[in-house]
Amino acid sequence: MAAPSSNTCGLIERSIRERVPPLLTDLYQFTMAYAYWRAGRHQEPAVFELFFRDNPFGGGFSLFAGLHDCLLFLRSFRFTDEDVEFLRSVLPPTTDPAFFQFLRGLDCSGVTLRSVPEGTVVFARVPLMEVAGPLAVVQLLETSLLCLVNYASLVCSNAARFRLAAGPRRKLLEMGLRRAQGPDGGLTASRYTHIGGFDLTSNVQAGFLFGIPIAGTMAHSYVTSFTSLEEVWPQTLVAVNGEPDPVDFISLTKGWLSRVCELLGAEPGKIREGELAAFLSYAIAYPHNFLPVIDSYSVSCSGVLNFCAVALALCELGYRPVGVRLDSGDLCRQSVDVRRLFRLCSEHFSVSTFDSLIIVGTNNISEQSMVELNKKENEIDVVGVGTHLVTCTKQPSLGCVYKLVEVRGRPRMKISEDPEKSTVPGRKAVYRLVDSEGHPFLDLVSLAVESPPEAGLPLSCYPLGCDNTSVSVTPAQVTCLRQEAFTKGQVTHPLCSAAETRAKVQGSLQTLNPRHKRLQEPDSYTVALSEKLHNLVTEIRKGSSNNSNFLLAN
Repeated sequence: MAAPSSNTCGLIERSIRERVPPLLTDLYQFTMAYAYWRAGRHQEPAVFELFFRDNPFGGGFSLFAGLHDCLLFLRSFRFTDEDVEFLRSVLPPTTDPAFFQFLRGLDCSGVTLRSVPEGTVVFARVPLMEVAGPLAVVQLLETSLLCLVNYASLVCSNAARFRLAAGPRRKLLEMGLRRAQGPDGGLTASRYTHIGGFDLTSNVQAGFLFGIPIAGTMAHSYVTSFTSLEEVWPQTLVAVNGEPDPVDFISLTKGWLSRVCELLGAEPGKIREGELAAFLSYAIAYPHNFLPVIDSYSVSCSGVLNFCAVALALCELGYRPVGVRLDSGDLCRQSVDVRRLFRLCSEHFSVSTFDSLIIVGTNNISEQSMVELNKKENEIDVVGVGTHLVTCTKQPSLGCVYKLVEVRGRPRMKISEDPEKSTVPGRKAVYRLVDSEGHPFLDLVSLAVESPPEAGLPLSCYPLGCDNTSVSVTPAQVTCLRQEAFTKGQVTHPLCSAAETRAKVQGSLQTLNPRHKRLQEPDSYTVALSEKLHNLVTEIRKGSSNNSNFLLAN
């Protein structure tokens, strides 16, 4: 798919401005910005980094997502008069009025963002985004950038895990809008689950904004709203071959139903007339897209029989029915039984279309049930997933953080009693080291001023979480992970469509060693500091310890 059109980009950017205005942030960002401004520090050059501390869902990797929205947010970042007046009303009355004039003129023309490309496989503790610019501005961006990246990356990673569990053959349909955390959560989920590996969405707005293929047919309510064939209207259907006389579709279907019951030895008295009426009505409305849900009553005694009758009638008139949806009970067993009946009808009535009918399975599917489904015999072609996908029930948050690493060219470090919450100081470069088989095996974080590692040459580094132990590695290939994406108020990295980013995800996942992308108990991927960066961390820690009693000393 080509890059998004200017019209599509405009719609998405307008959506970002409406969903993520500059006021969508925490109050303390403004109180800190005011304090910086009051102290004359607001223009000091500063650098922040965005990263997460643990891979989600107990897995071995994550996917980085949300960059596209971050870039549009930065490009449109500015306060309106109304925004400033509201801030004037909520900040203390002693706030200097000149600060509000400062906010009114603020934008991101002085901000530079370097980032891992969207759709890249990433790992815990790797700095994904570097945001550099005037201290007050880059501080104000914190909450909004975290909001745009946290859920997008989490749900994208969740979708990738579902795709790995489902395998490459089966199609996946995202249908979680009604269970999502609000309209924005639903729209974000539809976009980033598609990027993570889902093929289709039920979300019409997502199709409109992002070009994602949409799918859907009917709910049980449609089926149960019918009670009698008398409710079917119109009752006729014109054949595909263009014959002018409409065919009595009800009579045609009833004839096929008698033949199907005779073939299968079914009891006509157990067939639900209202269900048949619903199928007929829908088939007349959508003869080219007939895919009903067949478990409103009994799949074997009514649903599949009614479907076969209507589908055979459609075939006789030259149409191609699509398939059925199962939404309850033992999906695997039912799919096998339904497929057997399809093959029987195909062979007995010489209707080859029945060999290509699809079976859609939907019933509160989780990652674990997807894994179990693959272990059993089944004939399910498409799986629809909602609640467990979009709400990320296994883990509600990725936990991305945004930390200061440099001010005025000097490294800054948070030194916590909890080692996990300590940060790595200084402006950095990030490299991915690849082995001779093409698999990434280590991400190296080094100081930006250091020379990059070279393929074929050994280097010494310090894996995070291994105390002060160094290792020597020799990469076959080296890739610089981060690229400049925004500078001087302009997006400098091409904005990709959802389909293009989706392709990047699959390519990135294919390079990953299978031991790192196992869903259960994966091997840990190594993230390491260069020798110079490790030495800097050690020096700052020692300096902090030596200066801890400076008040008493003075």
